[in-house]
Amino acid sequence: MENIEQKVYEILQDIGIDYIKYEHEPLYTIEAAKEIDEKMGFSICKNLFLSTKHHTEYYLLFMEGSKKFHTGKVSKQVGVPRMTFADEKAMWEYLKIHPGTVSPLGLFFDTEQRVHFLIDADILNMEKVAMHPCVNTATLAMNTKDFIEKILPASKHDYKVVTLE
Repeated sequence: MENIEQKVYEILQDIGIDYIKYEHEPLYTIEAAKEIDEKMGFSICKNLFLSTKHHTEYYLLFMEGSKKFHTGKVSKQVGVPRMTFADEKAMWEYLKIHPGTVSPLGLFFDTEQRVHFLIDADILNMEKVAMHPCVNTATLAMNTKDFIEKILPASKHDYKVVTLE
């Protein structure tokens, strides 16, 4: 278990988050997660690490796994001219994650709040959400309410709701 993953579990325990852990082979895409989705009874969420064109602002978009990401639509709602995918260096620097392991739980490591958190409006209506613990060999399922009311405040991040599709 990587140090980052262990730290995530320690933080979740400290703030009293109940979750179910599913261990699996490395998952790099939403499509590869279908077997885990069946075990959990709902779909894992998609996470995209984005930045402005000049890499001056960073965003983590947490969205329903089946939805498509439209750069222009999200950029307009956030009020930036153009978004692009952020690079791996920024991923590690701010969230302590690598491509394929992007997770809102990485917000715990963004101690300077450099990353703005965006959440798909439909997620707020879901009973449960699933995400990686900053590694892609496990998935954690938890109550959405706990994620919004306990995890985000513990990470010192607020969120902006965006509408997709």
